[in-house]
Amino acid sequence: MNESAYLKALTLIFVILIALLQYPLWLGKGSWLRVWDLNRQITAQQDKNSALEARNETLNAEVLDLKSGRAAIEERARSELGMIKQDEVFYQVLENTEQNSSNTSVSK
Repeated sequence: MNESAYLKALTLIFVILIALLQYPLWLGKGSWLRVWDLNRQITAQQDKNSALEARNETLNAEVLDLKSGRAAIEERARSELGMIKQDEVFYQVLENTEQNSSNTSVSK
């Protein structure tokens, strides 16, 4: 076997070795594609966590307000339950657009 054939075979062996070494880097278990995908998933989860942390802070502030002050309890009782204080007069104004429109048409 002459020297050029020997060099060609050696070059082919090195190319095959390099290809075998590069396979795990690009397509294996810890490949660049997998790392990129995991980084994308981490970023999405961090965004979700930030939103949930903000919601938790809001709820925590509301709980502390309900535990410490009567104003928040009174506000909830008024808005959600329709409660009023003792000796307080409640006025409810209703807008009836059908009756108003029929009255105007009769008077014309």
